[in-house]
Amino acid sequence: MGETYLVQEVSLAPSITRRLEALGVNETTHIQIMNRKRRGTVIIKVRGTWLALGVGIASGITIAEVAS
Repeated sequence: MGETYLVQEVSLAPSITRRLEALGVNETTHIQIMNRKRRGTVIIKVRGTWLALGVGIASGITIAEVAS
């Protein structure tokens, strides 16, 4: 865990997309995946802040691994 990824696309309802943008999760943002729970919850770190995303929201975010 702790790998860095680049957000490529956020494909969710407009209200959720706006909320994620307000929290700093938008296209071209670097995030770190800190933990993945068995039921699909993902804990990410964005600009120093940890966020827990449910499976419905996490599945709407497309990411790509950043080359080290």
